[in-house]
Amino acid sequence: MGTCGIAAGAREVMTAVLRAVEEHDLHDVIVTNSGCAGLCSREPMMTVEVLGDTAPVKYVSLTPETAKAVIVAHLLHGQVMREYALAIGSERIG
Repeated sequence: MGTCGIAAGAREVMTAVLRAVEEHDLHDVIVTNSGCAGLCSREPMMTVEVLGDTAPVKYVSLTPETAKAVIVAHLLHGQVMREYALAIGSERIG
């Protein structure tokens, strides 16, 4: 939710994420915001972290629709959406 993220649509993405969490009745999810990550050209971004032995996934270039799809695939079904993922843990994809 840094300036570049907000300009790229991060507020709308955040709203979509919050709605998806509510629509799917996800009570064990915490949604927070952060400032600039230094990747302005890849905004809006979000990182999904799941407790346990799974690495966090940084998703980039999100829209409200793709953010909702990430919530469903990753949080409900445990599947990383590689087409929107920049990195898993410290490893960059593609």
